[in-house]
Parts: sequence; C-alpha cells; structure tokens
Amino acid sequence: MSNRVALIGAGAMGSAIGTRLAETGNHLVVFDLDPEKVQALVDKGAKAAATAADAASTTDYVILSLNSPAIVRRAVFGEAGVAAGAKPGTLIIDMSSIDPDATKQLAADASERDLRWVDSPLSGGAPKALVGQLTLMAGGTAEDVADAHAVLQHVASNYTHMGPVGSGQTTKLINQVLCGLGFLAVAEATQLALDAGVDAAKIPQALKGGRADSAILQEYMPRFVAKDYRRTGRIDNMVKDLNGAQDLARRTNTAMPLTAICAEVHRMLTAAGLGGEDQAALMEFFRGPNKENLQ
Repeated sequence: MSNRVALIGAGAMGSAIGTRLAETGNHLVVFDLDPEKVQALVDKGAKAAATAADAASTTDYVILSLNSPAIVRRAVFGEAGVAAGAKPGTLIIDMSSIDPDATKQLAADASERDLRWVDSPLSGGAPKALVGQLTLMAGGTAEDVADAHAVLQHVASNYTHMGPVGSGQTTKLINQVLCGLGFLAVAEATQLALDAGVDAAKIPQALKGGRADSAILQEYMPRFVAKDYRRTGRIDNMVKDLNGAQDLARRTNTAMPLTAICAEVHRMLTAAGLGGEDQAALMEFFRGPNKENLQ
C-alpha cells in the first residue's frame, strides 16, 4: 500500500529519507526553502509543494527533517506551516534531532490542533537511510508509534518505541554521546597508530569481533587513515547534539566529564571553520606542524 507522505526539509538527511520513500513506492510531496533540493527529489518521483501547508494538505503523514526546535516550530505552526494545511488526525513524524522538552511542547501544541506527534530521531546517517537500514528511536503513544511504522519501515531496520513523546529525543542524545565519544576515540587511536608506524588500515580487521570493535571503528578508521572527508554528516550538528546532552545532564545532575571534553573538541573544530565538515575531519584536531592540512 502506498502511503501519502509529506517531507518538510530536504537537506542531506531529508534528501536520503525522501529518496528511499520515493523508491519504495510511497506518494511523496516535498517542501524545502531551497528549490534545487526539492527538484532533486522531484526527479526521483516526488511532487513539489509551494508551502509546508500545501504539502500537508494532501497527505496523511508529515515527516520533518530540520535542524532546530525553532525551525521545527516555524515549519509546523508558522505562516503557511504544516498546521495550516493538515487535516485533523494527521500524524507528524519529527525525525529532526532536537531538545526533548521542546518536543513535548511542540507535541502539546499540535494536539490542540488535532494533530498527532511522534518524535523519531535517527542513527545511521544518509548512507543507511538510502538502503532502509536506519536505527530509529520513537517517542509517542503506542498507537501513533505503530502507525508511524507504516512509513518508517521503508527507511529503518531497527525501530524501537522508547516511551511517551520526547523519549525518542532523549534516546538520541544518549546515542550521540556514544557516537561522539566513539568518533573521537577512534580518531585519537588512528593518529597514535600512524605516529607509531603501525599500518592503521589493518587495525579494523585485526580487532574485528573483539571488545574494541564497533561500527565506527570499521567505517571510520579507514576514512581517518585516508583523510576521506566526504560529507555524510556535520561536526557542528554533533556540537548541537552534545550541547543538548550536556543541558540534559545539568537538569538531571549527571556527571559527564568525557562528554564535556568531546564537546569542547567539536567546538574547537567548529571555531576553526570545520563545522561543516564530516566527523572524519576530527583528524585535524590531531594534526601537528608536520602533518598534512585539510584537503
């Protein structure tokens, strides 16, 4: 059965989600402020909408892939936003990574307009979205989370209901703590291997299946070695997520010393102009005077 889905936000992640939904037979309507991003999905079978309200008016599900609570609020409740066009009962699936408390308020405001809300942030990035293998952590009522799965099953191989609205976003913050620390640890270990004269390209295979193994080790150590900085994510987005984790830690009085260090490294790289680069550019933090510049 073809689902009628509106996609609001066609950046790197939204584009991958939209591509997969179009390829798996869903009726996709897309809105983004950048016409070129919209056109790229139109070329793959989507239909363009003039506004978010127009996109929502002909669909049963609205997927949001945006960068901040303020942008999400504007896209949903602003002029010509989703709420202005969506019919009662429309399910909004927010795949953005934003603050759990902001999510709870957005969901409450949506409920007042007879709109349903599921927060379903993701892990796996654009490459996993394109092959339908995202990991999704969902927050909302059991009924709404099950309904959202009718669409999300096309982009995800692991879909877990974590609890009420906001629980998905909280889980995503925990995910980002683990990922941020993992990226930094693998980058640091890569540089040590290079400086010590070990063939770092062989390390992922050598450690495969051991306690030090991880998806980040297997994917990113070869990229760190090769200085493969092609963009599948952004360092400044990790800053946003680690900031969110630290905000949550302050509210819960949770000590997170390693996260603090990791966040500072990401902030330093962002301040140095590398915020738009992929996590692979973490190697630049370890670049001394005798090491190559970012290419």
